[in-house]
Amino acid sequence: MRPSSPKSLSLSKDAFRNGLFAGIAGLSLAGTVAGCAPSSADNTPGTAGAPPAPSAGSSSLAASGTGYKDGTYSADGNYVSPNGTETVGVQLTLAAGKVSDVQITQHPSNPNTRKFQGQFAGGIAAQVVGRNIDELNVSKVAGSSLTSGGFNQAVAKIKSEAR
Repeated sequence: MRPSSPKSLSLSKDAFRNGLFAGIAGLSLAGTVAGCAPSSADNTPGTAGAPPAPSAGSSSLAASGTGYKDGTYSADGNYVSPNGTETVGVQLTLAAGKVSDVQITQHPSNPNTRKFQGQFAGGIAAQVVGRNIDELNVSKVAGSSLTSGGFNQAVAKIKSEAR
């Protein structure tokens, strides 16, 4: 028998390192998954996995799951166009967490922006009325794609205000 060549020895070292790293990664993953297990700090019989009881100050809206107050809310959102920063006004009416009406206030800085904000305003109702506010994230409406960024920003502000 011939002693192993240096090349075969280095392959053995590489195989050992790869196996060692795979083992460490596996242990790390197992620890991460174990850390995701639910806490069992409450050992009261019959409460494991039960949802927490509502606090005395919670509203009926929170209990119904919508988390938003009915009403009409307005906010402006900004977006960047080739002409610079633009602003679009958004007014949403919410009922049980769903959009029942939407109005767009155009703030064009030039004729091109006026055109695209007008197209957006004309097509947005079909995209959002009747939908849950948490599902709103528009991208392109009636040929206008940049105005959507301002709309989405305004919706985020409205969501914060309506909570």
